Amino acid sequence: MKLINFVRHLRSHKCELLRQGGNHSVYINTENGKISSIPCHKEIKNNLCRKICKDLEISSPFYT
Repeated sequence: MKLINFVRHLRSHKCELLRQGGNHSVYINTENGKISSIPCHKEIKNNLCRKICKDLEISSPFYT
């Protein structure tokens, strides 16, 4: 999945950028306080997207 599309998905579920480093960005779910880091790559593997969504306790962008 493209990083820009995944970030849009996170923002639509009320997740905000907490801080950004050289290799990773850290997002926080403002509703429950859960935190997860996202690598700064153009493409993110689907399994990693699912894991990040699970960490943040939001729905996955994939329906399967």
